[in-house]
Amino acid sequence: MRGYCAALAATALILGGCAGPNRDLVVLLPDKDGKVGTVLVQNPKGNAVLNSAYAAARITPEGVQRETVTKNEVGDVFGSALAAQPPRPISFIIYFESGTDDFTEQSKQEVKRLLAEMARRQAPDITVIGHTDLVGSDPSNDTLSLQRAERVKAMLVSMGVPAARISTAGRGRREPLVKTGDGVPEARNRRVEISVR
Repeated sequence: MRGYCAALAATALILGGCAGPNRDLVVLLPDKDGKVGTVLVQNPKGNAVLNSAYAAARITPEGVQRETVTKNEVGDVFGSALAAQPPRPISFIIYFESGTDDFTEQSKQEVKRLLAEMARRQAPDITVIGHTDLVGSDPSNDTLSLQRAERVKAMLVSMGVPAARISTAGRGRREPLVKTGDGVPEARNRRVEISVR
């Protein structure tokens, strides 16, 4: 996944960085942990493998020239493109008391973190998926899982997030995080997963 993100970062730089006619520049950026993937840059006259932070390839009519750039050079050439990127996606999990749509005490801190993140984002797209443990019937768990997702949605809407930007679903007991026998209560399965993009 990190390699994919690094490749996406490099792709963003391809789109933003033209150093002149027929002289595109591709730069491989590290992720927030300093890790990179690998990108192959090629044209009919050559190629270059980029697999280290700030490795670069300049594409010219004569071929592909590998080089290394500095963080400052990246800022100079691609600063406006990097500044225009949306915040990275983030995920949250909120847990619920058994058989209810009430947050557990521990999850109330995660709710605060979620609300703080929503305040930072201007136009988030949010997916909220509710789940249950394996206690109870499929129909009642389907209802409860959707009820949990809708509870989180209502909380976000009350904060000013447009309802149209939030999609909800209930998966019932079909996708447990922790495999248990039928009828076995498991707190980690009673959850809502929230993805914010």
